[in-house]
Order: sequence, then structure tokens, then C-alpha cells
Amino acid sequence: MENLSPSAGSSAPSASSRATRKLSARRRAEVVAVLLFSGGPIFESSIPLSVFGIDRQDAGVPRYRLLVCAGEDGPLRTTGGLELSAPYGLEALSRAGTVVVPAWRSISQPPPPEALDALRRAHEEGARIIGLCTGAFVLAAAGLLDGRPATTHWMYAPTLAKRYPSVHVDPRELFVDDGDVLTSAGTAAGIDLCLHVVRTDHGAEAANALARRLVVPPRRSDWPSSQRHLDRSLPEEIGGDPLAEVVAWALEHLHEQFDVEALAARAYMSRRTFDRRFRSLTGSAPLQWLITQRVLQAQRLLETSDFSVDEVAGRCGFRSPVALRGHFRRQLGSSPASYRAAYRARRPQDDPERPPAPAEHLPPRRGTPQLLTVPGKPDSDVYAPRVPEQSRMDGSDGIIRGRLRAERIARGRNPAMPGPRDRPLG
Repeated sequence: MENLSPSAGSSAPSASSRATRKLSARRRAEVVAVLLFSGGPIFESSIPLSVFGIDRQDAGVPRYRLLVCAGEDGPLRTTGGLELSAPYGLEALSRAGTVVVPAWRSISQPPPPEALDALRRAHEEGARIIGLCTGAFVLAAAGLLDGRPATTHWMYAPTLAKRYPSVHVDPRELFVDDGDVLTSAGTAAGIDLCLHVVRTDHGAEAANALARRLVVPPRRSDWPSSQRHLDRSLPEEIGGDPLAEVVAWALEHLHEQFDVEALAARAYMSRRTFDRRFRSLTGSAPLQWLITQRVLQAQRLLETSDFSVDEVAGRCGFRSPVALRGHFRRQLGSSPASYRAAYRARRPQDDPERPPAPAEHLPPRRGTPQLLTVPGKPDSDVYAPRVPEQSRMDGSDGIIRGRLRAERIARGRNPAMPGPRDRPLG
């Protein structure tokens, strides 16, 4: 466990050349300490307990020794009013080769100094330190993320970046492995990071066996970045700042072509002063923030409209489709056309609750059969309209036809024999 390599699933720069401290003689590599605080969310807290605290040697998963530690005086109350009594205190961290902070109760409150001291001491003695979701705020408060790449829940990432400007926050990553300090994004990403730790310690076979037991994907971090999302996240405290009005105006006028100079003028500031104030408030430069918001708007239009890429570029304030494609690829790792194709190909299964577009915006095509509602029959037993045909250049035709074929097979139909739904109408 002492020699950890950066995650292949994280695109954040990793300090692979950073000297990893040798694990202290009193610490054991197989011992994992989970540090709990009062007010923490129970689901995030339970993730490392389930991954590292259950003996699954029968499934080929090497056993860890789990120490559940209270980060402050108990009893510890979780969401829902449950009370926990941790069997160990902060002193037990001195035996752990890995320390996990699964969550922190409030990003606006400082963690207990005693817990921060224990984390610093553990790190100095070679322990691997892990922060899941808002647990990254505890690691940052201990100074363990200074100068390092890190991630956290997208909703809190701007606050983390603002409060700890020396931390290189990337909210687009599921998790970031920086050798002896690791962080993960939102709730489910905590499972991804814990599986990554098992994979690092004991290999892919053990991690895959554990993933099968947990009924989760073994390596979500390998998903193409076109399946990830940006979000319009800002620090919670921005609402009380004078720049909030300028930010709100920018978000409402993304379809217009304006630059940071225009925003500075609306704030009655010089460009230099505006840049400094904006960065101190949001943790990012105003130009980068503005580009991200335009890309986010393009992402939404690609998901919800049939506008061409050129039209999407114009409706998001980009000066040309070339500019949109360049920024889109840099931020999401794919072209706009590929992103739309991937989104639509997976939408029938992955987004069943997405409301349909208004009927007036979808004129029926000639020869397209209408959906028939049969009283007493569930919707799955009646005809479902075909997915609108994509351009053959975007590679999604085969995916859509394959899914329609799989649906017919699942309903007992012979895909080789045309049925009523396959015959041309009219």
C-alpha cells in the first residue's frame, strides 16, 4: 500500500514524482480507519464501512481490518436522527495505514482541531488519506490538499476552490488519486474511489469481484468523458455579493456575444479589479467561468433540441462553430456531434423520466405511426414511437437499431421475421 500510482481514471495531473513517505512501523497496511463526525450523512459514511468492513474472502476479496473512529465526542448523530457509538477514538488512527474521511457535516463549519492534528500526524507517518465527497473539506482544512489536485461534489467545488486557493479543484473528475492523498466527487463516486483503492492494493480481479458483490460497475472512471456533465455551480455565499447581479445577467444572456470586459463594465469595475474580485468569489477566472457556462448551455441544447451544431454555437454566444467545438472538446472530451449521438443512444434506457418535448415542437412525420393507448394494458405492451433517426455519420444508427432488435427479442419476437411494427405504413 505504500507505493501507489496515479489513477488511470483521473485526468487530473498527479504528483507521481512526489516522494511517498514510508509507512510507520506502528501502522499496518491492511488497517483502514474511518473517521466519523456528528451530523454526517449516513450513506456516505456507510460506503467505506461496507467496502472495507465486511469479510468477503469467499469471493476472492482480501480482507481489511476496519477501525471506526469518532472524530469528536459522541454520541454521533447522523441524518435522520440516528445515533452512532463509534468503538474507537482518534487514538486508533495511529494504527491505520489508510484513513478515510467519508463526509463532513457542513462546509461552512471548521472541523475539530484535534481531528485535523490526527490527520496530519497520520499523513506524516506515511498513511494514505482519503476524503469522500465533502470529506475533502476536512483534508483541505488540515492542509493536506495544498498544491495538489482534488475533487469534491460539484455543488461544493467552487466553495472549496475559493476557501482553499492553493488546492487545484476539478469538479469534473469522479475521483483524483494523488498518491498518498485521494479525493472523490459526489455520493456514488465514493464507491468508485473505494473500488479503486482495492484495485490498487490487490489488483483488478479482487476489485471486480467486490464490484459484483456490490452490484456496481467495476470501473466507472473508464467511461468516456462525453458521458460526464458540467454544472452551473457557484459558491453558496455568492447571493450576498454585489457581483451576484452581474453573474445572474451573464447566465440569462449567454445567447449574446459579450466578453469579460462587458461584465466588468456592468459591475462598474476595471478589468483587473473585476478579475480579482471574481476569482476571490468563485475560485476561477471570469473568462474560464464564462466559457464553461457557454459549453454547459451548448450541452443542454444538444440534449434537448434538434438545432444543428452551428445553430447551437450561435445560441450559446460563441463567435463560430469552430470555437464551440474546440472548447467543447477540451471540457468534455468529445465533439458536440459525438456527445449528442451518445446522449440520444443511451437516453431510452438511462433517462426514462425525461419529459417529452411539447407536441407543437414535434410535428408528426409522414407515415409515422401514432402511439396507441390500450385500456388495461401497461405502456410497455403498446407501440412505442421509434427514436428519431440520426445522421448516419454520427454512428448512432447501429446502436438504436440494436436496441430495437433487443427489445423485440426480449418480447419473444423473431427479429428475422417482420412484424406489424416493422412493415411500412401507408
